[in-house]
Amino acid sequence: MKLALKFFAGILAGVIPLCAVGRAGQEPAPQDKKMPPGMAMPEQMQHHHGDVSLVQPVYPRMGRAQENSGGQPVTLEQVEKMAGETNPTLRQAEAEIRAAKARQQQVGLYPNPSVGYTGDEIRGGSVGGGKQGFFVQQTIVTGGKLGKNRDVFGAEAKLAEVEAQEQRTRVTTAVEMAFLRVLAAQEWLEARRDLAKIAEDGAQTQRELMNTGQADESEVLEAEVEAQRMRMAARMQENTLREEWRSLAAVIGQPGLPLATVAGDLERGWPELNEEEAVETIAKHSPAVEIARLATGRARAVLARAQREPIPDIVVRAGMEYNHETLASVPAAKGWEGIAEASVELPIFNRNQGGIGAASADMERAEQEKTRVALTLRERAATVVDEYANAKLMAVEYRDEILPHAKKAYSLLVDKYGLMLASYPRVLEAQRKLYELQIDYIAALEGVWTNGLALEGYLLTDGLEAPSRPGEVDRPIRETNVPMPERNMSPGEAMPRP
Repeated sequence: MKLALKFFAGILAGVIPLCAVGRAGQEPAPQDKKMPPGMAMPEQMQHHHGDVSLVQPVYPRMGRAQENSGGQPVTLEQVEKMAGETNPTLRQAEAEIRAAKARQQQVGLYPNPSVGYTGDEIRGGSVGGGKQGFFVQQTIVTGGKLGKNRDVFGAEAKLAEVEAQEQRTRVTTAVEMAFLRVLAAQEWLEARRDLAKIAEDGAQTQRELMNTGQADESEVLEAEVEAQRMRMAARMQENTLREEWRSLAAVIGQPGLPLATVAGDLERGWPELNEEEAVETIAKHSPAVEIARLATGRARAVLARAQREPIPDIVVRAGMEYNHETLASVPAAKGWEGIAEASVELPIFNRNQGGIGAASADMERAEQEKTRVALTLRERAATVVDEYANAKLMAVEYRDEILPHAKKAYSLLVDKYGLMLASYPRVLEAQRKLYELQIDYIAALEGVWTNGLALEGYLLTDGLEAPSRPGEVDRPIRETNVPMPERNMSPGEAMPRP
């Protein structure tokens, strides 16, 4: 009798709303409503009041999108293989290697000989006479200038090969980051949908409380506004997921690839990096550093070639002329006569002083470029390392402390509700906070992954940036920016795009 009175008093006091317990996020028991896959809790975790529907604490978890995909999810290995086959920048890098080797071949070829007609003292009429014939002319390149040409363009061929290696790293990193963002967007979408269900459950609870006089219209309207806001957030997250998939499809090189679920685990296998070692590795072993080093070698080869330029080439000419002039003693033409010439340019005024000076300045500039590249990489790596460290700190704290405490608080409220010591709106509020923390946790995980992958990929993150041509000394680290857009914001907040 006392228990019945206590139960009735709880209804009047608003402790136990006259509504079906276990709506969005807290699904009813199987006899009331079929539970989504993985959402049912053990029997000992279920709480109820007599004939009132069961209250089941349901916690957020990862991977539901993959479980409910209805097909085989797409793996990272699959998209990396597709990118290797269809990303256009990889083909550009390969073409640049072939072009550099062809240029190296071309500049080492000997000049072609010239052939021509020659005539001298040509006369007509009855006198006739004069000389007419042909010649062959050849420029003899001296000073080893052809070999120096090959050295310059050989350095460019090596640059092209390193650029191709850098491009492969860039594409791999970009594909991995885009893939992980799709995976994070999937997890966000599930959490957003859960929040929308919880908000709708809260609105329904407020409507039923108003029917019993335990809530007024303003509380109902506030709950309905929140429910609408959460539904809008879920729909926006659907748009974000499609956008992330389009970005992934673009960097793969297959923009028409249909939207699919991706397979992965944000919580396991994330990049584990030592912050100091990561900066040192990037500053010393990045392809950008190797490019700057090879660019210095190319500048040195250009200087050596310029220093050989004052050595004059020799131009030789040889041929035959037919002399129509008659001999004094014999009324016949003198006939064929040989000709030979050799000339050389005297380097008196132009000794390529300006070219040598410019090449010397370019070499000095290239030497400084190595230092500049290393310092720039350190500067940019420091920012990314900071983002990585903060994201990792947040992820660990959420995983080990914040989420477990929030789950415990939610579970305790469910227990109190089972004992008629807490109202259902309080249970929903605890569940809502738990799922909001889950969204923050997913954001932290995405930050760990994307920043960690960027550091492992030497900050090379743009998979559609065209590989630079050899000799473009200013561009070896042209796109080491790592955009980290916030995509877990609520509809009322700004949503910056990368």
